Amino acid sequence: MYKLESLGWNSFHENNFIKFANSNFHPARVSVENKSNFMLYTELGEVTGEISGKLMFAEDSASALPKVGDWVLTDLYNDNTLAIIHEILPRKTILSRKVAGNKSDEQVIASNLDKIFIVQSIDETFNINRIERYLVAVQNSGAEPVILLSKSDLNSNPSELKALVQESASGADVLLTSSANNNGIDEVTAYINPGETVALVGPSGVGKSTLINKLIGEERQSVREVRAGDSKGKHTTTRRELVMLPGGGLIIDTPGMRELQLWSDSGGLNSAFPEFDELAKSCKYSDCTHTHEAQCAVIEAVNNGAIPEKRYGNYLKMHKELSYLESRLNESARVVEKKKWKLIHKEIKRYNKNKRKP
Repeated sequence: MYKLESLGWNSFHENNFIKFANSNFHPARVSVENKSNFMLYTELGEVTGEISGKLMFAEDSASALPKVGDWVLTDLYNDNTLAIIHEILPRKTILSRKVAGNKSDEQVIASNLDKIFIVQSIDETFNINRIERYLVAVQNSGAEPVILLSKSDLNSNPSELKALVQESASGADVLLTSSANNNGIDEVTAYINPGETVALVGPSGVGKSTLINKLIGEERQSVREVRAGDSKGKHTTTRRELVMLPGGGLIIDTPGMRELQLWSDSGGLNSAFPEFDELAKSCKYSDCTHTHEAQCAVIEAVNNGAIPEKRYGNYLKMHKELSYLESRLNESARVVEKKKWKLIHKEIKRYNKNKRKP
């Protein structure tokens, strides 16, 4: 038996549930997405759920179907052990990426997150550009970013790297952790309040599953040693799962992502690179691309060392990526709209032809 508040239910979800208050629907939260069903947390316990045929065929995008972290409306049956999912309540926050490959489709990683811990180990695999990329994705999600620098016991000067990351963190808190000697674990725990949902994101082998085991207090997530030669690890987490923490709050481990392609831009790029947005106000041209224009304040800042060249290059790379994605999405929308009106005109012609018949 669970209280909805302990599962992350708050005023946002309550307000969206009002129109269903007189129905027989029960709110539930998706904890695991399997190939053919879902595991759900409800007030009556954990149940197995399947989506209704109506919901299945009403959505033309996989991102619109239930995902881990979603609040859904269900009918319970079989002594409240099984459920049919009829509706998905609006998502407060959404962490997404573009699917791998050439398709311009969205992959929802998790939803309704309050905080997202960006985990990066500070061993040989440390990469500041990767942190900045994850930071853009998290800023776009609407959740609060927190950067965890793991495996601090493997670095001779972790404080120096922490200071470097803080310069690029755009105000996000940066924590040093080491699961090997338990450093920083209590500090991470303090960031997770009762009723809050957090997720861990980052590449494989940075210690996400080990950290979750520390937070839970048991070996729930399987872990594997990274290779000694290159510090790379295998994907120990194969699925996303929403787990309740003993002290309150919920946490989601995510599989390591070899590639994080950004999905749209809700201001995340400007939030992660605020100095570019501020300097752009002093550029000569209002539509300055910060690549070649004369009297570009951003280029001047790079030339005089105020902005590191690597940070500038990473910004341009993500800006180009997001601009290209936007053009692809606009083109896809134009094609869909064209097809829709083509069908409408076809139906009008058929109607007028039938109308003229004696």
